Parts: sequence; C-alpha cells; structure tokens
Amino acid sequence: MAQKDVGNKVPIYKLKKTDEVMKYYDEWGEENKYDKDMVDWNYTGPKETTEVFIRYNKDKEAKIYDAGCGTGLVGVELKKYGYKNFFGADLSQKLLNLVPKNLYQKLDKVDLNKPIDETDNTFDAVMCVGTFTFGHVKPPALDEFIRITKNKGLICFTINEGIHEEYGFDKKIDQLNNDNKWKEIEFFKSDYIASKDVNAWLGLYEVIK
Repeated sequence: MAQKDVGNKVPIYKLKKTDEVMKYYDEWGEENKYDKDMVDWNYTGPKETTEVFIRYNKDKEAKIYDAGCGTGLVGVELKKYGYKNFFGADLSQKLLNLVPKNLYQKLDKVDLNKPIDETDNTFDAVMCVGTFTFGHVKPPALDEFIRITKNKGLICFTINEGIHEEYGFDKKIDQLNNDNKWKEIEFFKSDYIASKDVNAWLGLYEVIK
C-alpha cells in the first residue's frame, strides 16, 4: 500500500537531523507559538491517546513516563482524569520550560535515542505521543520503554504515518510481538492532526516479562 506523502504538511517534517529539529523547536517555543499552533491545527494526539490509555489503566496512582512530553500536553489530559503521578522527558529545554508548573513530578532533558537513565521496571506505563515522527525518535526506543516498564505495564504511543514503514517501526513492532516482549491491545489509525490531513498509528501494548 502506498504511503500518503505527509512530509509537506508540517514544516518540521522536512527536517531529518536532530540538531535541525532542536533548533526548530527552540524557535517554535518562543512566545508559546508551539501550543498555539497545536490548538490551531486541531492536534488531537494527546487527547486521543489519553482516552485510549485510561480505558485500560484505572489506577490514578500509576507511575507514568511521558516520553517526549514537549510542553506537557499529555500531562494536561491525564490530569483531567485525576492522574497525577507522571514524569516528563524531552530533548528540548525550551519546550520543557513551557510545561505548566507543578504538573509533572519531575522533568528531565533526555535524548530518547539513547539509553534512558531510569532503572528497569520503574514505571506502570510509558506514554509517547507525537515523538515517533520525522527526524525524531527511532524504533529502538521501544526496547527502552519496555525495559523501564513493569510486567503487565502499558506502553501507549503514536507513530506518524509518514515514517511508520520508512523508519522501520512496522518491522520493530512485528519483532516485539514475535519475541513476546509485549502483546497488542489496540493498534489503529488515529486523527492526530486532522486539519493537516496527517494521521498516526496509535498503539497500546501490555508488557510481558
């Protein structure tokens, strides 16, 4: 099946190198333009992913790692449902500086393409929304998410449809399924950024250890 070309829909999708992406985010964070654009674009990723997650995790005390948290949009959604024990990580300090005060238990500047400085089996869940996209985080990060998540914990993520096959996420997910590292609970095409006609695959998996 031919992939829809979404590379021209959003300017940052044209960037392939991490340093280019970070420079773009630093400028995007000025005067909170990032959050304004997310509203203008009708970016539903955080809302939609959170709604899927809470169907399967009813524990409001669950310890959640928000990988690529940006300005905290997932945290805002989780808080609406009474969750509060979440920890944020992002590569852009400029975006981390825009996260609402006291929303997260902790915020760390982290490159998710490298090993995560967290102990094995620390979290009840990992959320990763809007981070598996052009020039951002690659498939091996899923191994790290599984490592830091407890047995029967949940990993909930979006993958921009434009990189699902190009970056090898399809093969990585198949491999993790075949190796019984996790089991699929949900995997479907979400709206994501409907106003730009950009969709994402939304996945929810239970970790097996």
